[in-house]
Amino acid sequence: MTRVEPTWEFREIFFSRDSDREETRQFLTFKADRGRWELDRTKIYRDGRKKIRLRRKVYRVEKAM
Repeated sequence: MTRVEPTWEFREIFFSRDSDREETRQFLTFKADRGRWELDRTKIYRDGRKKIRLRRKVYRVEKAM
């Protein structure tokens, strides 16, 4: 039996400096609940913009023989 490493799908989301913490949290919670996304990376720039990278596993269905 061979072990298959998980394959990940990534999505980057950008928030403006005007978006508040609660708005960002609600959006990310929605994505996590509905699309099975999880937080991978967060970067906050000096001007207040936020770059957030989400990831989720890609499941491959293998044909049974």
